[in-house]
Amino acid sequence: MNRKGFTLIELLIVVVIIGILAAIAIPKFANTKEKAYLASMKADLRNLVNAQESYFADWTTYAAAGAGGFTYNQSAGVTIAVGAVAGDGWDATATHTGAPTKTCAIAVGSGTNSVKGTAAEGEPACN
Repeated sequence: MNRKGFTLIELLIVVVIIGILAAIAIPKFANTKEKAYLASMKADLRNLVNAQESYFADWTTYAAAGAGGFTYNQSAGVTIAVGAVAGDGWDATATHTGAPTKTCAIAVGSGTNSVKGTAAEGEPACN
């Protein structure tokens, strides 16, 4: 009899190799997703800077949260909270539903970056 096929040992070795490759790839994929969430929060904070500067050009003051005439839409899953707003500065923080333990913040003018106090003005910083 001439039988063709794989032995049980050969199949077991293939399954073990696939398992090892999966164990290496899955943590890297999770890290990539977190980086994407952080990039989304930073991009939204930068877009908020542009919206605030446009508002400032019209009204010579920065917009507080919910100010009339100030519209800003963030990405899906991102929540931005505008903090203290003074005539010469403001700050804001961003969170993402996909990365609940991560927070990004930005400050302009007299605002204070709550995540990283040493961050440059207008530079989003994350923890």
